[in-house]
Amino acid sequence: MSTSILRITAREFCEREGVTEEQVVTIVEQGIARPTAGGQARDWEFDTTSARWMHKAIRLHRDLDLDWVATAMLVDLLRQRDRLHRENQQLRQQLQRFVAEDG
Repeated sequence: MSTSILRITAREFCEREGVTEEQVVTIVEQGIARPTAGGQARDWEFDTTSARWMHKAIRLHRDLDLDWVATAMLVDLLRQRDRLHRENQQLRQQLQRFVAEDG
């Protein structure tokens, strides 16, 4: 079984989202996304997870009129919330199994 990872280039992302290469560089500098390949910004490639967070960051930046530092902080909080939600779901499932075995 092979695993395929979808990727998007910085150029494709810029065209799709209507942003400049400089904005993508800022997003990377703020730690919102990490390129998976490419040395220069124009050669960067991003996986779908990074592209999704970049898209969210751009929307937050535009819709809430945030600067990039605040946007990065908000994205970090959203990531933490998502992680905690997943952990909570896993713990609930484990608890249900434990209760079912005990009862």
